[in-house]
Formats: sequence, structure tokens, C-alpha cells
Amino acid sequence: MSVISTPDLSDEAPAARAIELQFGNYGRVKRFSGPAVTIKCHEDNSLVKQCVDEPGEGRVIVVDGGGSLRRALLGDMLAEKAAKNGWSGLVINGAIRDVDEIGATALGVQALGTCPLKTEKLGVGQRDITVHFGGVSIAPGEYIYADNNGVLVSTAALT
Repeated sequence: MSVISTPDLSDEAPAARAIELQFGNYGRVKRFSGPAVTIKCHEDNSLVKQCVDEPGEGRVIVVDGGGSLRRALLGDMLAEKAAKNGWSGLVINGAIRDVDEIGATALGVQALGTCPLKTEKLGVGQRDITVHFGGVSIAPGEYIYADNNGVLVSTAALT
């Protein structure tokens, strides 16, 4: 993947939408991009666990956790599995845990914050639907571009 810069991409493609949230960049890979696979869940990461088990093929998992910081939707074991299976990264509207281990994992991870508590596994949530957070709607297959400046969403590939 070529080096991306979300400011440069937004200048070149004014139709790209910026997610209006202040994400932290937690993974070892600080710039990542790819087509979106979407998950909507609340304090239950069952669908995230299922998703990282699949071949990632350079895609980005976008998780709408409702902005909850009460339970972590990603930890070190799931991050390691995502990296091993070829996911480009995850953008999480919620919390993660095991940040030191995730920081050493070859994966892009952006999230709102951290929480040491794991989720319950109740199998609750939806996958491959349009999610809405941070002033942006994100449909499955749209393109995600993330770096330390923020996260862009585009209907067309920008790189």
C-alpha cells in the first residue's frame, strides 16, 4: 500500500467524508485503508470475533459500538488474529483494551478510547449494514482511509 495522507486525499477528493470523532491511533500500522466491512454492536464483540476469523483481503472492519467506553470491543487476541488473516485495520466507535500488545501488532486500529473490561458474548449485533456515527454514514464496501489526522470515507477508491 502506498503511503496515504488523509489531508492530501481530502484536498484531492472533496466528496470524501471525514468522521467527526477524535479517534486514537492504537495499532502499529499508523496509516491504513481498504473497503469497509461494517458491524453494529453494543458492548458485545461476538460479530467482531467472527469477522477477524475470516480472510481480510486488505479490508477494514468498521465497528459501530455506539460510542460506549464501558466494554472493550477489541483486545490483543482478536487484533493478532485480524493481522494474521490479512485485515488492513479496524475503526471502532467504542473502546479497546490490551493497548500495549495492540501497539506491537501489525494492524491499523483506531478507537475512541480504552477500557480494561471485556464484553459478554451474546451474539447480539448486525453485520454488513450501513452504520451511522460521527456525522457520517458508512456502507459496506465504501473505502476507508485512516491516519493520525483522522478517518475518511469515500464511495470510490482514492488511491
